[in-house]
Amino acid sequence: MPPKAPRRIYEDYAYSDAARAECIWPRPEGDWPALAGDHQVGVAVIGGGFTGLSAALHLAESGAEVVVLDAIAPGWGASGRNGGFCTIGGDKLGLSGIRKRFGDDATRAYFSAQKAAVELVAELLERHKIDAETHSDGELVLAHTPRAMTDLRAEQSEWAELGHPAELIPAENLKSRGMNGAFHGGLVLPLGFALNPGRYVSGLARAAQAAGATLSANSPVTHIDHGDSQHVLTTPTARITAKKLIIATNGYSSDGVPDWLTGRYLPVQSNILVTRKLTQDEIAAQGWSTDLMAYDSRNLLHYFRLLPDGRFLFGARGNVGASAEGQAAMRARMKQHLAAMFPAWRDIETPHFWSGLISLSQDLLPYAGPIGNTTSAWAGLNFHGNGVAMGTWTGARLADMALSRTTELPVHTRPLPRFPFPALRRNYLHAAFVGYRLKDGPPPR
Repeated sequence: MPPKAPRRIYEDYAYSDAARAECIWPRPEGDWPALAGDHQVGVAVIGGGFTGLSAALHLAESGAEVVVLDAIAPGWGASGRNGGFCTIGGDKLGLSGIRKRFGDDATRAYFSAQKAAVELVAELLERHKIDAETHSDGELVLAHTPRAMTDLRAEQSEWAELGHPAELIPAENLKSRGMNGAFHGGLVLPLGFALNPGRYVSGLARAAQAAGATLSANSPVTHIDHGDSQHVLTTPTARITAKKLIIATNGYSSDGVPDWLTGRYLPVQSNILVTRKLTQDEIAAQGWSTDLMAYDSRNLLHYFRLLPDGRFLFGARGNVGASAEGQAAMRARMKQHLAAMFPAWRDIETPHFWSGLISLSQDLLPYAGPIGNTTSAWAGLNFHGNGVAMGTWTGARLADMALSRTTELPVHTRPLPRFPFPALRRNYLHAAFVGYRLKDGPPPR
């Protein structure tokens, strides 16, 4: 019986070079020939982004034989085109929601994992001498309504309980801090930093190769057969028999590869607009000079930061269609939002725009754990747009699992639910985005 064709929920445009053609980050390069012929390996890792490369690096450093298979090339997907926010996150449930479901101990353990994820990225950058153009001591969340400011005060108390005081900034003090805009105040969260994701993922790829991992580009896995003690992977040019398997494809996954994965992730397009380099006078005219990475309190949030070279990066979500026409419409919408939120930059040129796929879980939590009932295959995915740190950390934990090291992750390893009617799950986004826009209201003016 021939293998089933992989099924992706977006149009081909979302998985093409066109979607990232104007990305400003350097595209990772390396000697990554497509795998050909028959191979037997200790661990096969599918996906060459932060999660897969981190898993491969940690496995290879422990002496494991590991091969990374990527459909296009390491760093080609979301890991090489995101906003570069290395910060806490990975979920959309929130600490209060996690506490209600799992209890205080699990909530503190999850927060500790978030902190450890940021620290792991910093450690990898230092240990492997990766120049990722880091900046920003923490991140800034900005209230888009007075009610949102009330929520930030509650969040400040939550941070204090966790032993990490966060700084609340009233609206009247934002301008003097270089955070001028139509916001009702902000909260500086004391963990995380910004980086150049292209440089970071390139550094991870080099480090994994140097440690002994084999990286293969143009090697899409189209079918997986699970056995009692091995997994047989099929690509257009190779057949790989692996004792252990790690799947790290996140938003670029395919239903049916393997069957367990079908419907357990929901890709969402995230989009980034970047201005030309701003002059000091232009920066002063708007009054946004902070180097903090920032985002607003909307459901369909905007995320933004002033880059070290003076360009302004502005990101958002909210488009459902994946096409050149849909990308053009989203670009125009984001240009309007940028003008509304930062009016002094209304007429500034924005020569760069691109999109990529993040991924959500049905229960709004990341996942790191076994694939079904297998004891030799694991997956890490669904970081809800915060994969720089959490994806890196998850890769290290998946390596622990493959090396039979004890790893207790009470939040991450709960059973990963499927979306109801998985073949139709992309349609959920239409209603969700309309509802979020109504709830969020227009961009601040």
